[in-house]
Amino acid sequence: MKTELLKIAGMSCGGCTSKVTSALKVVSGVSDVNVSLSAGEATVHYDEQLTSAEQLKAVVKEVGYRVDITDTARNPQGKGCCSN
Repeated sequence: MKTELLKIAGMSCGGCTSKVTSALKVVSGVSDVNVSLSAGEATVHYDEQLTSAEQLKAVVKEVGYRVDITDTARNPQGKGCCSN
């Protein structure tokens, strides 16, 4: 098992964290997901033989958020799920 810390930009509410959590949990090989709105992060535990960090990042992007590996994600640039 491997753990990946994803910096996620654009989350603005609990709905956003639920959306990201749900998207990551359906990825094959993911065993646990913890998304923090205040930190703008997702901690993902997964089997690296079934998925990869790049696949996890792609899933987050598919549901509408930016994913970074640096602290620049702490300054949200996305709209979030509730913004127009």
